[in-house]
Amino acid sequence: MARIVFDLPAQFGFSTEMQIYISHVNQGGHLDNAQLLSLVSEARVRFFQSLGYPEADVGGLSIVVGDIVAQYKSEGFHGETMCVEMAPVDFNRYGFDLVFRMTEKTSGREVARGKIGIVFIGKRDRKAAAMPPTIRELLRSSVLHQG
Repeated sequence: MARIVFDLPAQFGFSTEMQIYISHVNQGGHLDNAQLLSLVSEARVRFFQSLGYPEADVGGLSIVVGDIVAQYKSEGFHGETMCVEMAPVDFNRYGFDLVFRMTEKTSGREVARGKIGIVFIGKRDRKAAAMPPTIRELLRSSVLHQG
């Protein structure tokens, strides 16, 4: 089976920290794959909050996750603090990819990387909607201004 491979951006405009709790760890003693998605989802919410928006109202539209891909680079363990960096890339009419990198705070060891496909939808009809130009520009400038 071919491995997922993708490049990370040279610069991330957003970073947040979160601790791995015992509830995030599986029987193997390391970060559970389902819990990785939970931590990345929390980081995504914080990313939009840092721009001044709740996910339910980003420029008058809601957002949904169209897809997500993750690649582990090492194990994460109970008690470690993770830094999750994010950057918007690959813009299209209806959304963009939110690339992430998760590293252990003290050592800088990369734990995981991936990307989340963000799709804008209408609040009433729940159908894909064109991303507002003001939001597109805000996202593009966020890489430069938040770091």
